[in-house]
Amino acid sequence: MTDKKPDLKGRLALVTGASRGIGYFLAKELAACGAHVVAVARTVGGLEELDDEIKAAGGEATLVPLDLTDMAGIDRIGGAIHERWGKLDIMVANAGILGVIAPLGHVEAKVFEKVMNINVTGTWRLIRTVDPLLRASDAGRAIVMSSGAAHSARAFWGPYAASKAAVEAMARSWADETKNMPLRVNSVNPGATRTAMRAQAMPGEDPETLPHPSEVAAKILPLASPELTETGLIFDVKKNHFTRYQMPQ
Repeated sequence: MTDKKPDLKGRLALVTGASRGIGYFLAKELAACGAHVVAVARTVGGLEELDDEIKAAGGEATLVPLDLTDMAGIDRIGGAIHERWGKLDIMVANAGILGVIAPLGHVEAKVFEKVMNINVTGTWRLIRTVDPLLRASDAGRAIVMSSGAAHSARAFWGPYAASKAAVEAMARSWADETKNMPLRVNSVNPGATRTAMRAQAMPGEDPETLPHPSEVAAKILPLASPELTETGLIFDVKKNHFTRYQMPQ
C-alpha cells in the first residue's frame, strides 16, 4: 500500500467520533484530499471547530451532532445520505469509549452495557445503515477502528477488549460478504496515541512519548483510496502495514 495521499475529489466520507482525536484529524485529511466529509460526533463545539478548519483549507463538511447511543439517529443517517447524495464512498467507524480499567467481576453492569452499546451495537447499526450506500459506490471503503486490546486481552481491560474483538469480527464477516464487490472493509489498530482516551486508560504515562493523532490519521488515510485492494485485514499503524488474521494455534 502506498503512503501517497489519495485523490478523493467528488467522493463522500462519513466519520464518526469526528470532534476530537484520530477522528478529527482523519476528517481533516479526507477533506484536504477532496472528499466532502459528513462529520458525526456528540460534541457540537468540536464539530464546529473541525468545520472551520476544513472550510479554511478550502474543503467541505456537513455536521451531524449525534450521540451514538441514539440508535434511531444512527439509522436515520443512511436515509439522509441516500436522499442527498445517493451513495457513500468512505465510512470511518471511529467513535468508541473505554469504559473502565477494572477486574471483570468489579465492572458495573451499566458500564459494561454502555461500552457494548456504543462500541459494538452502535458500529453494527452504522454498518447496517450505510452498507447499501457503500455498495452503490464504485469504490466503497470501510475503515473500522479497533485496538491492540482486542488481541492482547490484558488484565482489567475486559469490556473494551471484548468490544473491539467483536467489532473486528463484524468487519471480517462484512468483508467476506462483499469480497467479490468493489467494497473494501478493513480494521485498524492505531496503537498508543496521544488522545483523551489513552490518558484515561494510562494516567501515569507521558503523552509526549506518544504519536499525535494527526500522525496516526495520516497513516490511516490511504485506506480510503479508491486504489486500495486489501479487504478483511487489520492495518497496524505502528508497523505501517496490513496484518492477516490466523486461527489460534
